[in-house]
Amino acid sequence: MKKSIIFGILICFCFAFTTITFYPIDGYELTGIMRLKRLELIKNGELKDASTLPAGAMKSWTDIQLNLKTKASDSVGSFLQVDDSFQKEINGLFRGLDKSYSLAILDISDLDSIRYAKRNETAGYQPGSVGKLAVLAGLFTQLAKIYPDSWEKRTELLKNKSVKAGVWGLTDEHTIPIYNVEKKTLVKRQVIASDVFSLYEWADHMLSVSNNGAASIVWREVLLMSAFCEEYPNLTEEQADFYFKNTPKKVLTDLGNDVVNLPLRDLGISADEWRLGSFFTRGANTYVGDKGGSIGTPIGLMKFLIQLEQGTVVDENSSLEMKRLMYMTDRRIRYAQAPAFKEAAVYFKSGSLYKCDRSNGQVCGKYMGNVQNFMNSVIIVEHPDNCTYMVVLMTNVLRKNSASDHMYLAANIDKIIRK
Repeated sequence: MKKSIIFGILICFCFAFTTITFYPIDGYELTGIMRLKRLELIKNGELKDASTLPAGAMKSWTDIQLNLKTKASDSVGSFLQVDDSFQKEINGLFRGLDKSYSLAILDISDLDSIRYAKRNETAGYQPGSVGKLAVLAGLFTQLAKIYPDSWEKRTELLKNKSVKAGVWGLTDEHTIPIYNVEKKTLVKRQVIASDVFSLYEWADHMLSVSNNGAASIVWREVLLMSAFCEEYPNLTEEQADFYFKNTPKKVLTDLGNDVVNLPLRDLGISADEWRLGSFFTRGANTYVGDKGGSIGTPIGLMKFLIQLEQGTVVDENSSLEMKRLMYMTDRRIRYAQAPAFKEAAVYFKSGSLYKCDRSNGQVCGKYMGNVQNFMNSVIIVEHPDNCTYMVVLMTNVLRKNSASDHMYLAANIDKIIRK
């Protein structure tokens, strides 16, 4: 590592990075996610805020539904049959763009005439923060094992179980929103070791502002759920600390790898299509090592989205709750920033990772890596006129911030689907 510094090699991990918020605004009473109370007060005019929520961000939690429940028994492969005319139109969008652009698109506006198109859909990319969706799936998988017969107990655990960050939450520059309900004050700062939030709030921090520390903390809790099973709800901080300090690192590494990857295998997503190999913070490496590397492909992530909409990622309730946690209720970036989505509900996760080599005076910058420059967008779009579709776009264009290209493609894909 010291050698790489000497030669001017800079590696920056950037897993989605701006203030984006998720989950329906009226979800505070159900989840205890405190920032939702602030958004509720803004929406009702009781608090003033300079930002304006787009119309598509105003759905109630009861409005969010799964779009493929009636096709829950259909195979994933049946959705992935290319529509030739649709494919031809999509191909036309990539003239002049870098060959590294890869995507999968599924138009489910008409369930009797589903359309699929693809481009380099099996190409592998570093998933960045898109990988946090695998952590989310792992969380709901373990909740179902602890309380197989009670959805209410699962959500009660998410709302009422509070855990401390510890070293797992450290070394992430991205801030989290901390809202004081009584004082009606908002503070944004980095996670510190003494921070305590509920599982729901840590999961929200993991997705809403894509905080890497929160992702490692949620992943840690998923590991503990697997290790302690039905004893987990009453597990104390002292017991958890003892477990990590007295369990061999290889055992923890293997279990940590399994709890986020095996749920993907159960969905028929292969290790070459999507896998996670390392936690999101260096603090986590105190106890858990890396294994197998991380990779994502448009086809792997599309398989996940299809089964999420079918209600078969764990079960129907879990799939729907995961979709709610992906719902955007604040400022949109990259692909989701396209003006065409103003009235649309979007369920979105972005992720990036870039790597710079400045050893020879080469130009390189934030999100403009000259060694690696991954940028990924995963989105479900629901327009008010029932036009509904899913897109996975993954790119690795060196020395260029691809956010504008993602937005350009978003607008034009939307135009093709809606015409």
